[in-house]
Amino acid sequence: MSETTLRSESRPGGIRLLTLDGAATRNSIGLTQYEALRAALVDAGNDPRVRAVVLTGAGGFFSSGGNINVLKESRTQNLSQVARNTDALGAMILAIRNCRAPVISAVEGGAAGLGLSIALACDMIVASRTASFTAAYVKIGLTPDGGATHFLTEALPRQLVSEMCMLGRPLSAERLHAAGGINELVEEGGALDAALALASACAAGAAGAIAVIKSEVTAASRNDLAAQLDLEARNINLARFGDEAGEGLQAFLEKRRPRYLPEDEG
Repeated sequence: MSETTLRSESRPGGIRLLTLDGAATRNSIGLTQYEALRAALVDAGNDPRVRAVVLTGAGGFFSSGGNINVLKESRTQNLSQVARNTDALGAMILAIRNCRAPVISAVEGGAAGLGLSIALACDMIVASRTASFTAAYVKIGLTPDGGATHFLTEALPRQLVSEMCMLGRPLSAERLHAAGGINELVEEGGALDAALALASACAAGAAGAIAVIKSEVTAASRNDLAAQLDLEARNINLARFGDEAGEGLQAFLEKRRPRYLPEDEG
């Protein structure tokens, strides 16, 4: 059985495309992939040329999550050994949230188990109408991981999250889109192109401001109103003196599009 690999490709306009490629297991992932994806996201976040990241799966499927055979084998390990896996898993999810650039998932076929968590951890989701999203851990006697319950309860009513996680029922892309959990629905086979177009729109924007907005959105779920007001006030007061605000305000007054991309990328 071939192992899923992670392909990294630099696209024009400051876009980094990351592809999980393991058709034999529908892009299942484990410790090797957790560490590879975390490293790729840290690299993208540290590279000033990267202004947006698109994450997808090869072979018409996003990711089936953890490999069942590997999960069964893990029962022969002790708690400290399996904790290494879950620690690496958590670090990978945090790398998506902490990446300076916006991360957009392009979902074809389905996102199941940890694949669901990865898709939901991204800043935006583009999915084909035929895709499904599944948290079926309970069907093999397990509980969700990768922040699934956190991200699902951010996007959906508690009752629907309970249905997904307690019964393991898949949620269609159309239903998730109707609930506000997906940004764009496209025809089958079109998710990657649509996600790249969305990434291009992000990449043409004010990268510094977008990075700060991402951190504010992440903080909003744990901050009370007073703390969020303080955070936003501090950030806008710093931003107003920056080059991006200078260009954006001037462009608005001159009735033209702002130019945020470096000249050799614009």
